[in-house]
Amino acid sequence: MKLELCKINIKSVKWGVSTEVLKDGTLQVSKEELLAFVADDENLKSVKLDIALPGESVRIVPVKDAIQPRYKIEGEGQVFPGMVSDVESVGSGKTLVLDGAAVVTCGRIVGFQEGIVDMSGKGAEYTPFSKTCNVVLVFEPKEGVEVYAYEKACRLAGLKAAMYLAKRVYESGGVSDKTETYEIASFAESMKSYAGLPKVAYLYMLQTQGLLHDTYVYGIDAKKILPTILHPNETMDGAIVSGNCVSACDKNSTYVHQNNPVIKSLYERNGKDINFIGVIITNENVTLADKKRSSAFAVKIATMFGVDGLVISEEGFGNPDADLIMNCHRAEAAGIKTVLITDEYAGRDGASQSLADAAVEANAVVTAGNANMIVTLPPMERVIGFTEYANVIAGGFDGSLKPDGSIEVELQAITGATCELGFNKLGAETW
Repeated sequence: MKLELCKINIKSVKWGVSTEVLKDGTLQVSKEELLAFVADDENLKSVKLDIALPGESVRIVPVKDAIQPRYKIEGEGQVFPGMVSDVESVGSGKTLVLDGAAVVTCGRIVGFQEGIVDMSGKGAEYTPFSKTCNVVLVFEPKEGVEVYAYEKACRLAGLKAAMYLAKRVYESGGVSDKTETYEIASFAESMKSYAGLPKVAYLYMLQTQGLLHDTYVYGIDAKKILPTILHPNETMDGAIVSGNCVSACDKNSTYVHQNNPVIKSLYERNGKDINFIGVIITNENVTLADKKRSSAFAVKIATMFGVDGLVISEEGFGNPDADLIMNCHRAEAAGIKTVLITDEYAGRDGASQSLADAAVEANAVVTAGNANMIVTLPPMERVIGFTEYANVIAGGFDGSLKPDGSIEVELQAITGATCELGFNKLGAETW
């Protein structure tokens, strides 16, 4: 499978009479057209649109998801298969990408684990979405709507908006500034071409604990699947979509799945010092039996391909730590070396145990930072959304929102602050 990402560099966003990319790199958006395209769900009382640009004194809260605008212009299937397009395999052909732009969904709270994005100030240092030019969708649910229906309406509206923007840019004659090509050889071919290089796969753990802790693969709630194989390119076309309301700091938003830095790093090293075999997706479960089943299946797949090493990433914390460590222990017992990517909940002073589980085999671990660290976010001139939820989202507390508009929270409340795919700025080292 060969995928070409045709990227248009977006430098700003503004409202206009049509949706297109102007010569200066500004994404001009028809507010009326976009609103008509997304505001058709019976569970939504209203949808409002706004814009938030890097460096502005703007706060978005509570943030549900972020999605990068993409649209397939050549090849099988369409972006976000099984969600807002037909269920066809994706990951090949050409996909138009509005690089530097994001659709950010926001609105009255679904769960308590949603986040904050500040476009400037201290908070902007911790979220990657302070650097994107954001088209923000603000939702109001109809009275009495069940939370799962509300979450679905928000999720689908965001995906539709992201696809719409890239599609309209393509139809208006948008031309890419650069093209990135992603392709790995078949297993048989790679064994010939890269003989002698260690075979490395990526074990991609997806948040699937239910109760609004869900991730979707080709439209299927991933807690219903057994571990399976994906071509790494499929993630770039939106085969994996966030539908969860877990803590904002380490929730893998749809944007992050589309731009998974672990996959990109493995691609960069493929054929040089490793033979990148592919991606194994697995779920994170709540019962011991389900954890054992998924862990056994995932490691079985790795052993069937003769994998020498596994990079394992987690999503979430606490209960999923048990899945992470179980995957590590099983793989190491099967003779497969592992590297784990996680974040820490080590207390506000950093002195507590970082993970809820541990194993002696877990001796190669990358941390994305301590989510319990306290930060104070300065007041912003403009707030998109509903700032009062700062007191109840995970990482916040009664009194987090101060009278002057500043907010005292743990990093846990900031969207993407300790992303366990490494799509952030924090880390640590030991020696």
